[in-house]
Amino acid sequence: MSVVGFDVGNDTLVAAAARQRGIDVLLNAESKRESPAAVAFSHNARLIGSHAASASASHAPFSSVKRLLLGATGRDPASSLLRDLPRLPFPVFSAAAVHADHIGRRIALSPTHLLSMLLAYLKQVAEADLGGAPVADCVISVPCYFTQAQRRAYLDAAAVAGLRPLRLMHDLAATALGYGLYRSDLGSAGGPTHVAFVDVGQCDTQVAVVAFDESGMKVLSHGFDADLGGRDFDEVLFEHFAEEFRDRYKIDVVGNVKASMRLRAACEKAKKVLSANAEAVVNIECLMDEKDVRGVIRRDEFEKLCAGLLERVVEPCKRAVADSRIVLGSLHSVELVGSGSRVPSIAKVLAGFFRREPSRTLNASECVARGCALQCAMLSPAFRVREYEVQDAIPASIGFSTREGSISTLSSNALFRRGLPFPSVKTIILQKNSSFNLDAYYVDGSELPPGTSANIGSFQIGPFQAHSEASKVKVKVRLNLHGLISVESAALIDDYRRDANTADHMEVDSSGDDMGDKSRNERSIQRQDLRIIEYIYGAMSKQELLEAQEEEQQLAYQDKLMERTKDRKNALESYVYDTRNKLSERYRSFATDSEREEISANLQQTEEWLYEEGDDETEEVYCSKLEELKKLVDPIENRCKDDEVRAVATRELLKCIVDHRMAAKSLSTSEREAVDNECNKSEQWLREGLQLQESLPKNVDPVLWSYQIKRREEELDMFCQNIARHKGSPARTDGSRGSDHMHTPDRD
Repeated sequence: MSVVGFDVGNDTLVAAAARQRGIDVLLNAESKRESPAAVAFSHNARLIGSHAASASASHAPFSSVKRLLLGATGRDPASSLLRDLPRLPFPVFSAAAVHADHIGRRIALSPTHLLSMLLAYLKQVAEADLGGAPVADCVISVPCYFTQAQRRAYLDAAAVAGLRPLRLMHDLAATALGYGLYRSDLGSAGGPTHVAFVDVGQCDTQVAVVAFDESGMKVLSHGFDADLGGRDFDEVLFEHFAEEFRDRYKIDVVGNVKASMRLRAACEKAKKVLSANAEAVVNIECLMDEKDVRGVIRRDEFEKLCAGLLERVVEPCKRAVADSRIVLGSLHSVELVGSGSRVPSIAKVLAGFFRREPSRTLNASECVARGCALQCAMLSPAFRVREYEVQDAIPASIGFSTREGSISTLSSNALFRRGLPFPSVKTIILQKNSSFNLDAYYVDGSELPPGTSANIGSFQIGPFQAHSEASKVKVKVRLNLHGLISVESAALIDDYRRDANTADHMEVDSSGDDMGDKSRNERSIQRQDLRIIEYIYGAMSKQELLEAQEEEQQLAYQDKLMERTKDRKNALESYVYDTRNKLSERYRSFATDSEREEISANLQQTEEWLYEEGDDETEEVYCSKLEELKKLVDPIENRCKDDEVRAVATRELLKCIVDHRMAAKSLSTSEREAVDNECNKSEQWLREGLQLQESLPKNVDPVLWSYQIKRREEELDMFCQNIARHKGSPARTDGSRGSDHMHTPDRD
């Protein structure tokens, strides 16, 4: 059983696996540890990962899938998706769907379906690197600010990809697990060790404060900015150079999709150069209107342009530290990770806030995937990992309400308060006489990314009819390992003898056990399980999930078909070049002039056809072309191969004759004469056949084939073994050939 962890970033994909010797990051087909998070379509092929990233501009890859998912699942597009549209090299339609032309038809793809393609690609990478072992169990990373709909979209995408997630794990919880499990210096008799983790990703920034001790880790708080990441620093450079090139070269890069893609790629490289150098140069040939462009920017100038972004980096840090209720001086260290964390000014700003230099002890790009793989090993029965408790914190408070109003606790309207550990189970006892709806919602909008809807979903309980005024409905609500809320069970309890109190109230049941809620004064309890109908805002319906699975199966079948077609085309192309070389060297003496001319002409025609009208044909056409060539080449190839094998077969037959003559000395006179006579016949037949074969040129079919010599050897073996068996003597075996002694019968 394979145990893997997947980090699906906005820009890159990373897969890691747990093995007996530890956690390894898996390599893709290009032997790289990271793959681009992109999907592209041509008229007959689907490209994912590196192949999609290198697709031509006419087939611009679909990227930024995580951002598309935010715009499709409950977040106001005006706050996220519309802001991102100018950066995307492809059109986006309603519900953040994209359209692709594939095999003569236009298909609409939701962000969830695109995500499933990326997960399926990671699954293929894992299976290939793990020697073909099937991969199903996994842990997938998600940002802490993901809502219920977005988390369910990840689970739906995993189901479409054929995966079985054991947990959706927050990015920094995974990072902290990989950091703390192997360290023995965290936690002591004096109390837990507190570490702050800052992850500046490609499209977001997340912060977590984690407490470590010898028995495990506990996330105390989360902070985030869902719209601040490394790409925003790239965009600052893009806008700077776009304006400079507009003034200097009179070109409008922003209005040209291809030119924008090239300039953004150059700006990303320039940002990396500035992380280690005081100056970066942007050189792009034929960027637009056949004009070469060149620009220079210094690090201090870049930092001034990014001043507003750098101020925003500190905000989630303040929120996380405040919610953790610890002072900055008690922090053991600050760990900085993420693909966008390499900008020196970010580390400088963080050092000023935390009053200490951030550490970089973790691999900035791989730590999340490694932590996910480690968590998967801890959850899987296939691995034994030391006992280490992992407690994550609820990132946003969740409450429930009925038609009468919110169901409140003593302290707030939140049933699951921000910062408390999960998974968690709570029990609500309501006085209801008929079916009702439980509405789940986020209590505080400030705990969510701006523009995110506070509505989570609705749970219909019933229908039912209470038998008495004292009837109660007991509802068990669970927040599971994925961070998903669900109504696990609902039951109507009659004759619940207790002082009448019509107000809805809540009891916490941390163990999930229903026992212990009976009163000493009750005389009898009748329990009736109630039906629960769930509706989550922004989540896929079962029908939509089935349609996505069917669509993915069709695309996967077409992928396999195109892969086979590609293999057949490559086989034909390889056969053309290989045969042409052999025809002038190895096959030269075995083909007549007319045969060589005919084959050479056919090879040339096939080569020209491959690079012109045969560039995009079906598997059957390539197979047919290969068979036509083989019909011409096979006779020559058979002559060549048989010439080599004939010499070996001749030696084997002569050795067989010698062995049987030696073994015949122990036989009676008549039997010995029969063996000698048969050996002489075989020897004479071989001599005459070889003489006739040597008189013929090599470019004609042989008169003495190697298979005929082998068959003659088998016939001689059979004849001599029958004679030896008739006398009771041990027969000559294949293993006795070439021996220097004679077989003698066993003595009594």
